[in-house]
Amino acid sequence: MMGEDCRRYQYLLGGIRLSPDADDGEVLECAAKKMKRLGVSARSLHFRLYKRSIDARKRDDIKLVWTVLVESQTPLSASVCQKGELRALKSAELVFSCGNENLSAPPLVVGMGPAGMFAALLLARRGYRPILIDRGDSVEERARAVERFRRTGVLDTESNVQFGAGGAGTFSDGKLVTRVHDPRCQLVLETFCRFGAPQEILTLAKPHIGTDVLRGVVSGLLAEIERLGGRVIYRCRLLDFEERQGGEIVAHTSAGDLCVGAVILAVGHSARDTYKKLIADQFAIEAKPISVGVRVEHLQKDIDRALYGDFAGHPRLGPAEYTLSDTRTERGVYTFCMCPGGEVVAAASENEGLVVNGMSYHARDGKNANAAVLVSVGTRDFEPIDGNLALGAIEFQRRIERNAFRAGGGAYVAPVMRVDEFLHGKRISERERISPSYRDGMVKSADFSKVFPPFVTDSLRYALNSFGGKIEGYDAPDAILTAAETRTSAPLRILRDPETLTAIGHPLVYPCGEGAGYAGGITSAAIDGIRIAEAIVGRFAPPEKE
Repeated sequence: MMGEDCRRYQYLLGGIRLSPDADDGEVLECAAKKMKRLGVSARSLHFRLYKRSIDARKRDDIKLVWTVLVESQTPLSASVCQKGELRALKSAELVFSCGNENLSAPPLVVGMGPAGMFAALLLARRGYRPILIDRGDSVEERARAVERFRRTGVLDTESNVQFGAGGAGTFSDGKLVTRVHDPRCQLVLETFCRFGAPQEILTLAKPHIGTDVLRGVVSGLLAEIERLGGRVIYRCRLLDFEERQGGEIVAHTSAGDLCVGAVILAVGHSARDTYKKLIADQFAIEAKPISVGVRVEHLQKDIDRALYGDFAGHPRLGPAEYTLSDTRTERGVYTFCMCPGGEVVAAASENEGLVVNGMSYHARDGKNANAAVLVSVGTRDFEPIDGNLALGAIEFQRRIERNAFRAGGGAYVAPVMRVDEFLHGKRISERERISPSYRDGMVKSADFSKVFPPFVTDSLRYALNSFGGKIEGYDAPDAILTAAETRTSAPLRILRDPETLTAIGHPLVYPCGEGAGYAGGITSAAIDGIRIAEAIVGRFAPPEKE
């Protein structure tokens, strides 16, 4: 607005509530007036939009709620900040120096999800020449494998929605929402923008990229790692590794042996064979709570109308989103990864195991809305396998996935139920406005009691009744339920030292990201990848060039 060079001290001014019809200029003008009322002249400040959220608690009085970045040449007084509820903006810049321990060879990063990519990117920028591997394909080849599976039901167990460049998030809504309050969040968003994500993710309170845009971002980020001296190897699955004397590790992979100086395990939440090998090698691993459930589909226009009323379809609001939960019973139930205008996708990675997930494109212009409706599962629900509860957690997921495969009749046809059939055991309406989006309708009506344990189906029924009281039409008779959603998070945690971030008893191995049990989404996984890279850089000097 004014004083383009006044950018030394930065503060966040929130709580600017305006009609969706207000333009950006009106938002900045309101910010200037608020500062003037605090006794600070707008002429000494620079304003720009920082975050935007939607307050839809009252359908007849929907507001956009803005946070504005206020930049000043001189620091604002504590009394002004307290009275105006301004808070200083923490810098996202990473400031640290390299350590002096010897790194015998470049580090190996296992997994090309957000955690692995961001760890490798930071290491590459610092001259560590990381080797980044994934069992799956490049974005282009992976997209072809996913499409082939959607059309034919022929599953590639190495390259699919779970495995390959970008990780599971590549074929999702590309949500970047996180509850982690960490200055690295801004760095993650800015990095995504650098490689092609829309600038709007820097200001939206609930940013998303969309699978179509995210694929290009992932390709660009991986190309940058290679440009900076790193190696990117596809179709390369970690089989085992030997930790030898002298700080050397030999990683045995499906593409041959690699001599490396450290290993970052960013394997993702579906690398069950890797989990099994680590458990056999007596890594310190514990089972952790998970969630399982279904995908529910409604017409997006119905969700828009239920949440926005007469504002439905307003261009400043976009398709409506929701987050629902109910913790009044012993088991919490909640919605997860809501995909406006999206589709339910086939997300299997094992033969004869059926898994679903949600995905949407950047425009979010599909006919249906979908979200996971999930039931909390505690470690008490797992039965140990060979005395190991973590293996029991994996088996709990796998059993549901195989049940879903059989309930659909095989060939990765998904089992579905209408809400009225699920809640009442019969159709109470002949309406059929909603078409299942999974594999263009490759579904079969089934009985979910043959898919889930009773406590899951009971909790799902409770959830649908509860959520129907919160969003009108959520429990509509013809809403579609598709099973089974089981891969919301890793079923275990690879324990690591809180100071060094290395695996307990393994000083050159760094568990990382969602697959290691330390993140829960794209942004938090990327942040954990950055943290691991920081730990390596702060400990080791870059390896000598060959």
